[in-house]
Amino acid sequence: MKSAKRIAIYTFLVCLALGEMAISLFYNTNTLNMFKTYYLFLTLTVFFYLFCSEQNVFSKEPLTKKDKITSNESLLPYGKKWTLIWHDEFDGNTLDTTKWNYRLNYWGYKSPTFTKEGVELDGNGHLKINLIRKGDNFYSGHLQTGSNTFDIPREPYSKGFWPFGTRQPAKFMHRFGYYEIRCKLPHNDGWHAAFWLQSPSIGAHPDPKYCGVECDIMENYKQHTEGTIGCGNGWGGYGKENKWFGHFWFPYVETADGWHTYGVDWSKDGYIFYADGKEVGRQMFPDCPVSEVDQFILVSTECHGYHRSFGRGDLDKKDEIGWIGKPVPALFNATLPDCFEVDYVRVFDETKTKR
Repeated sequence: MKSAKRIAIYTFLVCLALGEMAISLFYNTNTLNMFKTYYLFLTLTVFFYLFCSEQNVFSKEPLTKKDKITSNESLLPYGKKWTLIWHDEFDGNTLDTTKWNYRLNYWGYKSPTFTKEGVELDGNGHLKINLIRKGDNFYSGHLQTGSNTFDIPREPYSKGFWPFGTRQPAKFMHRFGYYEIRCKLPHNDGWHAAFWLQSPSIGAHPDPKYCGVECDIMENYKQHTEGTIGCGNGWGGYGKENKWFGHFWFPYVETADGWHTYGVDWSKDGYIFYADGKEVGRQMFPDCPVSEVDQFILVSTECHGYHRSFGRGDLDKKDEIGWIGKPVPALFNATLPDCFEVDYVRVFDETKTKR
């Protein structure tokens, strides 16, 4: 906007100069001096306005760095126009259950570590998912705007591996766009936070285009051991057909206030991942498959050791669902309280220019 203003004003000044030259060719000395005085006054006025505009003199408030990027302003990718289509600013005192479900089950069984307890709003516009300790067990929350088949408890009449139960209608699902979270990460090792997308039908078709992928926008389970944050995609379900393109692991850099922004620009061309407004990786078609189905959002935490995916802990038993361990030692050393704190979650669609 300021560049366009500069161009317009400079063009106007050039026209003034050309006008003065034309007047000098056709008018006598007295008239010419009058016009020169007028043009000089007008030129100085225009230059004064340009200077004041650039320095924000006419603004009611002084221009500061905070005014340029407010504390909760989205860091949208450049080169596209965006329209906000869904968001949660976590205002109020209770979680908006018209937008979020709790994931409490896995592979048809109740998770020994997922809970509704400790999920709260602080009244200042922040969601807090707290790490809960009860004796020698640890719990934390797992929020989602949709559900998967293995999120649902098995029906009493179910036998064997399938079906698990009746999947509930999604609160929000979408395809393509820019997905963003602003958050503070947990301080302790032994559990991790994540912001990701999942499809209800992941692995149900040989081509992920038709059944979706797992899109991990941010995972911090290596933050306290390796100093990195991860992002990337997987597809093919969670059995032997599961494939991972390879996560990007980028350095975790602390900020003055602890807040970070993570996002992904998901389009038909692929996925571009961002951290604090900077690109940290991309997975593009055809090297990486691209989902073209609606997917739901997860804002989650998980205590390590209970499930085989994140530290097996003490393997005192084995079963088919993966919950085969006990809490990892790091959890017993955790300093409480500790939480995953979220300022907002937002989804934007690219605004297409009408032709």
